[in-house]
Amino acid sequence: MMHHFEKLRIGFCLAAALVMTGCSIEPRAPGAFYQAETDLAGSPGEIIRAEPFYGAPKGARAWRVLYRSTGLSGEPIAVSGVIVAPGEPAEEPRKVVAWAHPTTGVADRCAPSLDASFFATVPQLESFLQRGYIIAATDYPGLGTAGTHPYLVGLSEGRAVLDSVRAAMQLPDVNAANEFAVWGHSQGGHAALFAGQLAADYAPDLKLSGVAAAAPATDLVALFKDDISMKAGKVLTAYAIWSWNRIYDAPLSGLMDEAAISAMDRLAKDCLEGKLQGLVVAERERGIDRDFLQTDLTEVASWKSLLTRNSPTPGLTGAPVLLAQGTADPVVQPAVTLGYARAACRAGTPLRFILQKDADHLGVVKQAGASAAAWIADRLEGATPPSDCNDLPMLPASG
Repeated sequence: MMHHFEKLRIGFCLAAALVMTGCSIEPRAPGAFYQAETDLAGSPGEIIRAEPFYGAPKGARAWRVLYRSTGLSGEPIAVSGVIVAPGEPAEEPRKVVAWAHPTTGVADRCAPSLDASFFATVPQLESFLQRGYIIAATDYPGLGTAGTHPYLVGLSEGRAVLDSVRAAMQLPDVNAANEFAVWGHSQGGHAALFAGQLAADYAPDLKLSGVAAAAPATDLVALFKDDISMKAGKVLTAYAIWSWNRIYDAPLSGLMDEAAISAMDRLAKDCLEGKLQGLVVAERERGIDRDFLQTDLTEVASWKSLLTRNSPTPGLTGAPVLLAQGTADPVVQPAVTLGYARAACRAGTPLRFILQKDADHLGVVKQAGASAAAWIADRLEGATPPSDCNDLPMLPASG
């Protein structure tokens, strides 16, 4: 049972986060629950273990789960996450909304399922529960579980999202259907688009009805060029470099000096809680604040190739798409998301585009969340998807 004073500290920090004081609730370290057996042979989505996860919205039930997925080389791996279901099981199978979370960090303790305030971090959670849907929320590989988190690696994220839906179907007394939609923000928008892109081949047993992404990372070459000039962007770039150096053996020679590498390694131990505390983290790690990179990452052939490989391909989602983008977003530039939207439209994707005036990177998911939830519900209920392809703005509105 949580100590009374720990509850008070968490309550204080949650309130403080609303005014960006930098108060941080450190996630607890992953325990034995997140440690998988040596033999992980089995089908993707199979549950290794599950335990009740308390604190769900009134009337709902939740479980922390550890399930099987597929690694980058095709090897079986374990991934953690959370399944949330409304009330008692329904007679008919309940459809699933797969939530793909934004950047939380790259350390294993940065898994959302370790966060005491987890249920407050899923936009429109109660709306989906009230509609009778089950929510499957992956942590992604390497968050919670052992190994390097493949940050912004589309194949890894997409498989983990798809297998979270399979895990929901495996959970006893939940009665999850195989029909689902994906909902993601930022890194999670990137994951959502890749889940759609991979679904037909990787998970033909599932039925994808729609993909909704708020401020998604799409054209990584363009985004990394934009982000390197800002503090929060440097933090996200550092996470990608740290991860890809380990995942792909991508070289650091000529890219960073020893001081920057040391700062990046320290940064990789931090988690982003609440209101994208990358700004706070960047203040602590001044080694990435100036002259972080000695060379433009996007001009290095090996790195540019990886950026291109991990950019979702417009038109391959295999389902209708909703994109929500704020005009005042400094992390994901509106022009980049709009470029992806135009390419998806040219490829024939039914696409709903919400350009949220004056919304920043965090604000867009809050301001456009209700519209996204309604769009997702329409897709799951079989309504004809609307398309804004003939009415996309010529240029993103200025914030």
